[in-house]
Amino acid sequence: MTDDRRLAGDDRKLEVLRAIIEDFVTTSEPVGSKALVERHALGVSSATIRNDMAVLEDEGYIVQPHTSAGRIPTDKGYRLFVDQLSQLRPLSGAESKAIHTFLDRAVDLDDVMASTVRLLAALTKQVALVQYPSLTRSSVRHVELVNLGAGRLLLVVIADTGRVEQRVVEVPAGVDEDSVGRLRSALNSAVMGQSFTDVADRVAELPNQFTDVERATVTAVTATLLETVVERHEERVVLGGTVHLARAGADFSTNLEPVLEALEEQMVLLRLLSEQAGDSDPVSVMIGRENSVEGLNSTSVITAGYGSAGQQIARLGVVGPTRMDYPGNMGAVGAVARYLGRMIDTQ
Repeated sequence: MTDDRRLAGDDRKLEVLRAIIEDFVTTSEPVGSKALVERHALGVSSATIRNDMAVLEDEGYIVQPHTSAGRIPTDKGYRLFVDQLSQLRPLSGAESKAIHTFLDRAVDLDDVMASTVRLLAALTKQVALVQYPSLTRSSVRHVELVNLGAGRLLLVVIADTGRVEQRVVEVPAGVDEDSVGRLRSALNSAVMGQSFTDVADRVAELPNQFTDVERATVTAVTATLLETVVERHEERVVLGGTVHLARAGADFSTNLEPVLEALEEQMVLLRLLSEQAGDSDPVSVMIGRENSVEGLNSTSVITAGYGSAGQQIARLGVVGPTRMDYPGNMGAVGAVARYLGRMIDTQ
């Protein structure tokens, strides 16, 4: 950390590091001092650039992959570069329009999640991850109860995140429409606007408000309601764009198998997203071995939280090689997260 602070005060060496990273991301080739002088207006001689590169190498920010080659950034170099970013690259007009086009035409939450992951993969050319909104951090918007006849009711729970849960409830035959209507009203009076975590307390006394004949139906419906709101729907992540890993195969020091294996595991993906949930930065970045998942030690992970009414209900992000466009990808992840949150907030 001390070395990072010392280099952070040396604007020229930071500028050299930035130039090396930008060139390496663009060309995938090690960068030499001559190329830096030709491509960037650094205002100093090639000899000075070489001296700066020697210091950067000594302090572990760049490395020479093989003899007589230029230099490439290390994980430590990428970390300092990301930490020193003053602003993220804004989306182009076409990219902003794509967000609206992809997401506004989605018809339900499943469609929104699928569209979001395709959009994020297309914008960043990386693997995209989108976590479903957590029902345990959601509130009840409305409860619907429909009599299907033959001793069956359809229970529909609509969350403030836009998620819709449906369950068929087996009840005593012969339940009349009046009883169903009164139960529907009682359920909404009890739980509408309430956090899912508070639903159990709110419906505990509900059966006592009905006759002995109706009580079996009320008990069956409230039990199904509780099963619905306590299920762990947050343990689901949608994945897309894995083809981009194959196109970046040369960026991985080993083969892609460990990366692909890690990305196939839902619990690994959830762990990946949850590890950054407490980060105070709007967009979080884990680089290389900062990732606790061993199979992803050769990747960088960029994530952001999204939610409604200022409350984070889930996260989304991208996974790719450490040689990636950090300002552009961080900007895209942040923009998609903000738009997705606004969509959920206005549903």
